[in-house]
Amino acid sequence: MELREFNNQVHPHPDYPSPHGSLRLRTVPVQDTSAVQFNWVSPPEDAEDSNEPRNLRELPLHMGLKKAVWQVHQMRVPVTSSSWNIKQSQTFRRFCEVAKDILSYLVLWKRGIQRIGGHFGGGVQSYFLFLRFLVILNFLSSLLIGAFVLIPSIVFRSMNLNSTIASPVNLTDVEICLQYDPKPGALLVFYTYILDLVSGTGFMEYSYLFYGYYNNSVIEGNGFSYNIPLAYLLTAAFYFLFCLICMIIRMGDTARVVVVTGGGAVGGYSMLVFTGWDHGLQGDRTTKLKQNNLRHRLQVDLEEERLKKKAASLTLGQTVSLYALRVFLNLVVSVLIGATFYGIAQATQFSQSMKKSDFTGLLLQYLPSMVITASNFVVPLLCDKIALLEKYSPSTTVILALLRAVFLRLVSLGVLLYTLWDQITCKGEISNENCNPCNYYYDQYKCWETRVGQEMYKLTLFDFLITIATLILVEFPRRIVVDHCSCKLTQWVGRQEFLVAPNVLALVYSQTVVWAGALFCPLLPFINTIKFILFYYCKKITLFQNCQPATRNFRSTTSNFFFLLVLLFGWMLSSMVLLYSVAKIHPSYGCGPFRMNSAMWEVVPGAVKMLSHTSKEFLFYIGSQKFSIPLFIFCCVLLCYVNALTSVHGKSVTLLKSQCKLEQRDKQFLIRQIEELNATVQKEQHEPQQPQRESKPLYHTATQMNQHYNYACDPDEDPRPY
Repeated sequence: MELREFNNQVHPHPDYPSPHGSLRLRTVPVQDTSAVQFNWVSPPEDAEDSNEPRNLRELPLHMGLKKAVWQVHQMRVPVTSSSWNIKQSQTFRRFCEVAKDILSYLVLWKRGIQRIGGHFGGGVQSYFLFLRFLVILNFLSSLLIGAFVLIPSIVFRSMNLNSTIASPVNLTDVEICLQYDPKPGALLVFYTYILDLVSGTGFMEYSYLFYGYYNNSVIEGNGFSYNIPLAYLLTAAFYFLFCLICMIIRMGDTARVVVVTGGGAVGGYSMLVFTGWDHGLQGDRTTKLKQNNLRHRLQVDLEEERLKKKAASLTLGQTVSLYALRVFLNLVVSVLIGATFYGIAQATQFSQSMKKSDFTGLLLQYLPSMVITASNFVVPLLCDKIALLEKYSPSTTVILALLRAVFLRLVSLGVLLYTLWDQITCKGEISNENCNPCNYYYDQYKCWETRVGQEMYKLTLFDFLITIATLILVEFPRRIVVDHCSCKLTQWVGRQEFLVAPNVLALVYSQTVVWAGALFCPLLPFINTIKFILFYYCKKITLFQNCQPATRNFRSTTSNFFFLLVLLFGWMLSSMVLLYSVAKIHPSYGCGPFRMNSAMWEVVPGAVKMLSHTSKEFLFYIGSQKFSIPLFIFCCVLLCYVNALTSVHGKSVTLLKSQCKLEQRDKQFLIRQIEELNATVQKEQHEPQQPQRESKPLYHTATQMNQHYNYACDPDEDPRPY
C-alpha cells in the first residue's frame, strides 16, 4: 500500500466537489487513527509511482511511526529490521548531542561573547570574535616557533652540543664587525633591571627573546642532524604561511555568510523575524540577550534603509554640493596623514641617533612609539568627526573610517621600518664609509636584527601599557563623573561608546607589529597571546562598566569580512619586511644564526647541497620548467572551472531567491483566502435562518480561489518554469 493511499485512509477527501483538486480547498476532518491498518510486509507493485512522502508531517501519529512510514516508503525496509536501526540512530544522535554539548564548554569565551552580543549588538560582538581568532592564531604560532626553534636551541645549549658552522668568507677583513658583547656587568642598580625589562636591553637583549642569542650551529651525530639556521628561517616562513591559510579559511566562512544574507538588508527582515530565533534557548537571561541582539540588527537595517531613501531624494544641486564637500574633506584628511608620517620619520631618526642609559634615554627609545600611538589616537578621532560631515550610511562610515585608520596605522609602521632600514643600510649605499667593511652601519647597529626586534617589542609593550592606563585613568573616572554629576556638560558628554572601528584597527596594528618582528623576536607571538587575553578582559570590563550601547550601529556580516581583509593587508606588509630582510640586507657578523652568510637566504641552497642525489634531482625538477609550466596550465584550468562553478552557483542563488519571492506571494494569497473563508464561516454561524445560502459563499470562494490559482504551490503539479 502506498503512502498516498495510506493518507487517503487517514484523511479522506471532503464530500463537496473540488474543481481542480487543489490542496487549498481541502479540509482535514478529525478521524480515528486507531482503526487504520497498514500492510508493512507486502508493498504493491506500483509503489514507485509516488516518490514524495507528501503530508507526512501532518499525520496524527507519533514520531517513531512517522519515521517507520518514511523508511518503508523510501527504502522498502520492514519495520522489524528498521526498528533496530532507528534505536541505533537515536543512540548515536544522543551521543553526538552530548559530545557537542561537552565540546561547547571548550570554546574560548563562548558565554561571555554571547552576552556581549545580546547587550551591545552584533557589531561589538564581531570585535570580540575577531579578538578570539587572533588569540588562537598567536597561540598556535607560538607552539610552532617553540617546537622547532626555541626548545631545540635550549636543549642543545644545555647539553653543549653546539657545533659552529665554518665561515665561507675571510674574517680577517671584518674583525671589527665581530665585536658584540651585550652581556650586562655584575653590579647593577635595581631600577636598571626595570629599564631593561621595559626597553628590551641589558639582560633582555642577550636572551632567547631576541635574534642575537641564537647560534649558527648544526647538530650531527648517530644519524641525527638538526640545522638551527635552516630551522629558524623555515619556521618563520611556515609561520607566515600558516597565518595566511587561517585567514583565508576564516574569510571563506565569513564570505559564505555575506553571500547567504545578500550583503545587505534585502530580505533580511523576514529572515530575522521568521528564522532568526533560536527555539532551543532556555531561561529568561538567554532569551533577553537574543531579543536584544535581534533588535540591534533590525535597528541597523532600518537605519540603512532610511539613509538610502534620503540619498535618493536629493536634488542634482544637493548631490553636487555633497560630493564637492566630500572631496574637500578627503584632502584635509590626506594632509593630516601626510604630516603624521613626516613626524614619525623625524622622531625615529632622532631616537636612533641619541644614546643615553638613564630614564631620559628610555624616553628617547620610546619616542617613536609615543609619536605613533599619539597620532593613531588623534588623527582617527579627527577623521571620525570629519566623516560625520560626509553623510554616509553607518556601514559605509565604519568602512571609510577603517580604511583611513588602516592606511594611517599600517603606513606609519611602514615609515618606521623604512627609516630603520634607511639607517641600517646607509640609505642603500653599501660603499658609504659608515657601512664599510660590514655592509651595514656597524657603529650604530652592532646587531641590527636585535635592534629591529627591540623596536617591535617596545611597540607591543607600549600599546598594552597605554590600553591599561586609558582604562584606569580615563574610562573609569569618566564613568564616575557622569554617574555622580548632574551638570549639563557631563550629561552632554555622557558615557563613552564602544567604537568598533578604532578597536579593531588597534588589534590589526598589534598583530602587524608582531608579524613584522617575529623574525627578529621569536617569542613575540607568545607575548602577543598574553596581551590579547588581557585585552579581552579589560575590554569586557570597560564595555559593561563604562560604556553605553552605540547610537549608530552597523551590520556585522560585511564588517567581519572587511576586518579580515584589513588583517590580510597587514600580513602583506609584514611579508614584504620579511622578504626584504632575508634577501637583501647583510646579516650581522657578531650575532644570530646567519652571522657567517652574506644573506639569510643562503642557508637554503647550502642545505640543499647536503641532500642526497635523488632529493636534489627531485627539488630541481620541481623548480624547472618541465614542472612549472604544466602546473601553471593546470592552475589556469582549475581557475576557469572554479569561475564557471561560481557563475552557475550565482545563477542558482538568483533562481532560488526568485522562487522564494513567489512562494511568499503564494503564502500571502493563501492567508487572504483563509481569512475570507473564516469570515464567511463566522457569518454563516450568526445567520442560521437562511439554510438555502449555505453552500453559496463556499462555492463562490472556491471559484474565486481557482481563478487566481498558482500552480507553483501545488505539489501534485509540475512547477512552472522561472
